[in-house]
Amino acid sequence: MASIFSHAVVGLSLGSAFYRPGVPRRLWIAGAFFSVLPDIDVVGFYVGIPYRAFWGHRGFTHSLLFALVTAIAVGLLICKSPNCGIQRPWIVLYLFLVTASHGLLDAMTNGGLGVAFFSPFNHQRYFLPWRPIRVSPIGVGHFLGARGLAVLKSEFVWVLMPALLFAALAWYVRSSRVSTRRSA
Repeated sequence: MASIFSHAVVGLSLGSAFYRPGVPRRLWIAGAFFSVLPDIDVVGFYVGIPYRAFWGHRGFTHSLLFALVTAIAVGLLICKSPNCGIQRPWIVLYLFLVTASHGLLDAMTNGGLGVAFFSPFNHQRYFLPWRPIRVSPIGVGHFLGARGLAVLKSEFVWVLMPALLFAALAWYVRSSRVSTRRSA
């Protein structure tokens, strides 16, 4: 898996494409949280759920269906007011993308058993053909040291820098649209 830090950075950078004045902060907090949520399945390691199982690591909670159901359920709750600055379909899309981004990043790592993107309909695990991200160790204790540093270096190049570039591009496009509207 990619580290918890990288998942959250991707969630927040995707938020830059959905930003509107007046959008409540809780949406961005939810974005960071839901970008990490699929790893709730690591609990399975401690209670005896096999890695390859439906509820195992990178199983159902990493699927596109899980991302969609979670996004719809929370998207309907997160902004109850019609004046919250962003329409519900955009909230659901944002939460879906950040939750689904988790599996995408994990499928780009060089370790593990792959990601069950299509669970529960297909239990096969997939990797992307291009896997430049070093797999992160599970647990804080294993993250400290040379292996953790190697993971952070890899994620800096393959996750953090592209996420920052994406966010900068989203802000640039939005500011140029605002400038165009003002001059018209």
